[in-house]
Amino acid sequence: MVLPAEFEVNATCTIRPRAGRAVLASAAMRMTPIEWLDAYRKAWAERDADAAAALFTEDATYAEQPFHDAFAGRTGIHAYWTRVTAGQTGVEMRYGAPITVGDRTAVEWWTTLTNQGEPITLAGAFVLTFDPSGLCRALREYWNLVEGAKAPPDGWGS
Repeated sequence: MVLPAEFEVNATCTIRPRAGRAVLASAAMRMTPIEWLDAYRKAWAERDADAAAALFTEDATYAEQPFHDAFAGRTGIHAYWTRVTAGQTGVEMRYGAPITVGDRTAVEWWTTLTNQGEPITLAGAFVLTFDPSGLCRALREYWNLVEGAKAPPDGWGS
């Protein structure tokens, strides 16, 4: 990914304006995949189903499991998020280096959290399709779960 000179990517793959650089913002600015991922991470950490659902188009699909029906639309995504995050605390999520081609982005993620009082680690990947404004039209995720808080292996996410 090539960034304009006034931006930089920090260690957590977050795009930020470089120190001392002025950046003009506009309400019409497109949300970038990295900004979307940052907002998703924040929504999960805060268990904010409203913020999560707002990242998707009205007609979006969210396929959490490949062999189950996808959650449909913002209402379905909101209901899923409300249910699944209810017993979660201490969510810490990180991403590998995202790969974006056209309107699609693929990215690995690694999350530790406490679920119903038990520490767990989830390692997975998103395949995302965005609309022209940067909202997600389709999310497919694949993940694995292990008990306990585990750190990613050396070289993960690169």
